[in-house]
Amino acid sequence: MSEHVAVLFANDAFYLAFAESDVEAMEDLWARVLPVTCVHPGWNALSGRDEVIESWHAIMAGGESPNIQCSNAEAHVHGDVAYVVCHETLDQGFLIATNIFMREDDTWKIVHHQAGPAPEPSADEEPEAPATMQ
Repeated sequence: MSEHVAVLFANDAFYLAFAESDVEAMEDLWARVLPVTCVHPGWNALSGRDEVIESWHAIMAGGESPNIQCSNAEAHVHGDVAYVVCHETLDQGFLIATNIFMREDDTWKIVHHQAGPAPEPSADEEPEAPATMQ
């Protein structure tokens, strides 16, 4: 599998864990050794694995994550660092997000997530199909 596809696969796993309120999967996606940060829309910056994971527990409490879909994901890979810029569609509107990944133990792990308000993606932007392992 190409590195771009592997990063998009990790990004898809992040949104699947979020959509399904799968806290265990979310915890597994975040780096354990590398430093992590997160900026949820309207929140202050969170720093450190404990604080970031605690925020996901709060967001997914009771198994009620927001209805979220990722589209237009574009991966950029630079050695052991990669980032994905994508649109997030929620019932309340649209966000644009950046997810940064680094290799940890030969696996792409999230080290930073940031999302903020954005206009609706234009009609000429084709949603990307989820990456699949081949």
